[in-house]
Amino acid sequence: MKILGFIPARGGSKGLPGKNKKMMLGKPLIAHTIETALLSNLTDIVVSSDDDDILEIAKKYNVKVIKRPDELSGDLAPTLPVMTHAVQTVGGNYDAVMTLQVTSPLRTVKHINEAIELFSRDGEADSLVSVIKIPHKFTDASIMLLDGKYIKPIDSEKLVLRRQEKPTYWARNGAVIYITSINKVGEYIFGGKIIPYEMNKMESIDIDDIEDWQMAEAIMLYNQNKLI
Repeated sequence: MKILGFIPARGGSKGLPGKNKKMMLGKPLIAHTIETALLSNLTDIVVSSDDDDILEIAKKYNVKVIKRPDELSGDLAPTLPVMTHAVQTVGGNYDAVMTLQVTSPLRTVKHINEAIELFSRDGEADSLVSVIKIPHKFTDASIMLLDGKYIKPIDSEKLVLRRQEKPTYWARNGAVIYITSINKVGEYIFGGKIIPYEMNKMESIDIDDIEDWQMAEAIMLYNQNKLI
């Protein structure tokens, strides 16, 4: 299966200014995602950005680069038209597109390849989404509301005390591995028949602010030291 790796990387960020090109352990944040993608089974990789510095970083890795038009730049630009623009600009004959967010540096080659394999084996799937299991204490069977000075279950009929009896829920995780069948590009990033790809808590860190950055950097440094 031929899969295009799509890496969207804006120049701006409200939570952590310039984070996509900010240095993490000696290299720009975006470099971690590009390097991981290059070692994976992705057919090609394209970086889409409105920032010239980010595009210059990407060019050093000999991946495809696309300068976004003004209407697809800025904080409010949704990912779907940016992905559609990238696919149309790159051209080529791909079976699917994998979206990889720069803010998830703990995503590994193993994760990308496992997601590709999972999607490739299913002939009916329209998309794939990386997910994390929601801790039981955050499910509707545990959530409570403050009512004045007292607290009460959000739904007393669903109140469950034993962890083993609580329902299991899943959420899209921060690592953001999305695979979209090529014939669905333009309709959605994910939708239709969606395959879940499970990841754990540490792998699912998504950098939004300085605390996320420090946590991700500490885990990456710990993982590097384990290999020495």
